[in-house]
Amino acid sequence: QVQLVESEGGLVQTGGSLRLSCAASGLTFSSYAVGWFRQAPGKEREFVAAISWSGGTSRYADSVKGRFTISRDNAKNTVYLQMNSLKPDDTAVYYCARQSVSGGLGSIRTYDYVYWGQGTQVTVSS
Repeated sequence: QVQLVESEGGLVQTGGSLRLSCAASGLTFSSYAVGWFRQAPGKEREFVAAISWSGGTSRYADSVKGRFTISRDNAKNTVYLQMNSLKPDDTAVYYCARQSVSGGLGSIRTYDYVYWGQGTQVTVSS
């Protein structure tokens, strides 16, 4: 069974930190770029961060640059999103996704991803 499973999110205060993980099973993971996206109530799903298949290249949305860090451990089929200096605007459901085409540096477009996790809620209180 193909699965991407995000770790539990949570409720944090402004300025706090949270680390999300995304574990893959039933699919090839190490040869593909992986992205994190988020969706706030009433808004479209938006790009947060992506990492290349090797982990050598990463890219970030301007809104999280300098605060979030994406990383991966291919031996564990897991990708991480370290979120620091959290703000109320970061409140959303966070999704990880595997790109449909192998290789690549990590697309910012949702339609370039074929497998998605179920999402995990992150709430930042002011």
